[in-house]
Amino acid sequence: MSSRLTMILAGVFLLAALLAGYWGLMLSHPAGPVAAPPVVETSAPPVAAPAPVAVPEPTRFPIVIMARQVPANTPLSAEDVLIERLQVVPAGAFSQLDQVLGRSSARPLPQGLWLDEQSFQSGGPLARMIRRHERAVALAVDDVIGAAGQLRPGDYVDVLLFLREENNNPQASAQVVLPALRVLSVGDQTGLANDGRPAQSADEQQARRDALGTGGTRTVALAVPEALASRLMLAAQAGTLRLAVRSADEQLLAGYWAERQAESQLQSANRELFRFSQLSQVPSAKAAPSGAVAGMQIIRGAHNQAPADTP
Repeated sequence: MSSRLTMILAGVFLLAALLAGYWGLMLSHPAGPVAAPPVVETSAPPVAAPAPVAVPEPTRFPIVIMARQVPANTPLSAEDVLIERLQVVPAGAFSQLDQVLGRSSARPLPQGLWLDEQSFQSGGPLARMIRRHERAVALAVDDVIGAAGQLRPGDYVDVLLFLREENNNPQASAQVVLPALRVLSVGDQTGLANDGRPAQSADEQQARRDALGTGGTRTVALAVPEALASRLMLAAQAGTLRLAVRSADEQLLAGYWAERQAESQLQSANRELFRFSQLSQVPSAKAAPSGAVAGMQIIRGAHNQAPADTP
């Protein structure tokens, strides 16, 4: 082969190599970023913020309350009371300081107590818990007599009496002496006064508890109709008493001994009472004159009815 032909082939091969190198270099470069389409922003109309709703201020009324505890029989000063404004005013509450300044109460006035005319009335806790035709009578009880120790002020109980067989009582008996009596206090716990407020504050009850200690006899105070107070006393001396708790579902117990129907309830209690010598004052057969039949003396208040002898 001639040298000329060799030179031509070499030139062709060199040109082909250059073309191949250029083509490979172009393929090795990464593709450029693709331009994203332009985003067309749509402007939304602005949302107006809700206007604040004005809440009307509730109406408040002034009442007089105790700023600090004051002992009994101590005149009230301006430092002892203050004006508090409440939405709901207790019935009868004082609204001005000059209504209470200089006045004193027969019992301690605790801090935070709202004052009314009842705050300055005399009388102890029991006297303010009974009605005008009732009497508060206390009984000594234990866990057996007092319904397993579960009595609480405000409960209603029937007073049961058990009489043993004796010479002047030929047959043992058990009967209801007094029905539906309201429990006023149990030990140092007292209930509500007639105005619906606690008859004693927590501080007063604690002071009484400290004064009595834990060794005193436990007692229960009952609200007894005036006409039946003596019967309860005689029953306590005649035999063994038990207190039977009545159900809280009996809705008429609060008015059982109401003044307007006390007479009818008293007659009903008398009819249901069995005759026994300790309460009915019946003389025994040994004391009756020869040939005479014992009668029963009826005592109603201050009036005595002659014995009714039977042939």
